[in-house]
Amino acid sequence: MAGVRSCRGFSLIEIMISVVLVGMSITALVVANNAFTMANGAGADLSTAEFLVEQIRELTTMLPVSDPAATSWTTFGPEEATLAAYDDVDDFDNATFSPPISANRTVLSDFSTFSQHVTVENVNASNFDAVVADRSSDFVRVTVSVSQHGGLISSTSWIRARL
Repeated sequence: MAGVRSCRGFSLIEIMISVVLVGMSITALVVANNAFTMANGAGADLSTAEFLVEQIRELTTMLPVSDPAATSWTTFGPEEATLAAYDDVDDFDNATFSPPISANRTVLSDFSTFSQHVTVENVNASNFDAVVADRSSDFVRVTVSVSQHGGLISSTSWIRARL
């Protein structure tokens, strides 16, 4: 009987364990794919938000900080009634654009779920973190916050000098 081999296959327990292991592997792959998809969506939203921040930054870059027609800085905030008439940076104080706008002031209706909020604050000349009373400093901090469905996606600030 030395030359006789036994033809045994896998037992039922071994097959059930292998099926469970394969099932757990497939479940882990599906969960990982879902997490990667969500991370990719968040990255796309962040990229869009940064693009919308940059639109406001480009729009305000060439504008003076205060009204160019005024001989002294007597008012702070919007002196003009419409976006088309905004002629200086402080006109954008507390402005919200939903849908957002581009650097050439056109509405970006493809991004209607996003909104841009602009805040312009006077800051201390020696400490840009300290907010001071309107018109009491030659420096302003422009902050643009971009939201989607009411949730903040990105917020960026920069300093402008009124010189």
